[in-house]
Amino acid sequence: MPPVGSRVSLRYRLPASSTPPLTDVIGDLQAVEPVIVVRTKSDGLVEVNPADVVAVRELSVVPVRASEIRALEHAATLAWPGTEQQWQGGWLLRAGGGYTSRANSAVPLDFSATLDALPGIVDWYGQRGLPPWLALPERLLAIRAEGIKHTRVMVGDLTGDLTGVEADPEVALLARPDAAWLAGYERDVPAEVLTAVVNGEVVFASLGTAAVGRAAVTTAPDGTRWLGISAVHVGARIRRRGHARRLCGALLGWGTERGATRAYVQVLSDNEGAILLYHSLGFRLHHHHRYVDARSLTARSL
Repeated sequence: MPPVGSRVSLRYRLPASSTPPLTDVIGDLQAVEPVIVVRTKSDGLVEVNPADVVAVRELSVVPVRASEIRALEHAATLAWPGTEQQWQGGWLLRAGGGYTSRANSAVPLDFSATLDALPGIVDWYGQRGLPPWLALPERLLAIRAEGIKHTRVMVGDLTGDLTGVEADPEVALLARPDAAWLAGYERDVPAEVLTAVVNGEVVFASLGTAAVGRAAVTTAPDGTRWLGISAVHVGARIRRRGHARRLCGALLGWGTERGATRAYVQVLSDNEGAILLYHSLGFRLHHHHRYVDARSLTARSL
């Protein structure tokens, strides 16, 4: 179930013998226990027994156009571009030695991107000994393949939604990840992949030995300056103590100082702890994306 405060579409069962047997409600999620409460524009509060819920889907707070998804994904791709990039048939291909999915996948950023480019994409990654992963934002291409690593892209305005988060002077900001930052990250990702950014700025934050994170400011084709927060990691034994919140506050402040007006995070859909954290900071769902192996796209999976 999405966090309280999210906008949702809820399908649930009506009492026995009802016609039709199911109905839907769209609105703001007010509570999830002991009953689910949704506030709608027309019907006020609607209460639903959790056992009657058939499906629930989180919606963006405001309607999001495909062009807005494309613009944000462009900025996000520049913020995590791998160490090699190449445009091919409207797709931006990224490679970074296989380290992280974001740095080693192709994104359909231009309106001209079609599936006709897939053979060339497969060949390009094959020449580098890498699988040809496609990073597929929803609504940009009609591909029904399930894919992996389903991700929520959550956004907020640095001049509004996220202004309640204060910068923390105890958070250190570095131009490059030092040995302590890399140890705190606890992932084997080379510094050259972490520091890569195209036409933007990148910073690495650390809160002692408790938490680390990364942020980059890049500009979308529509001119929006986006701050992307990523690689936030808190040691397993010291989680839920506010360290990630303090770290994010410093990164949000850094981005504001560099002219960013909006911020985003990309969170795996099953990472409930991170989703709740970012939701509490003021981030809300913008769109979803997933990764699909280009080699799997047969006629039956398109």
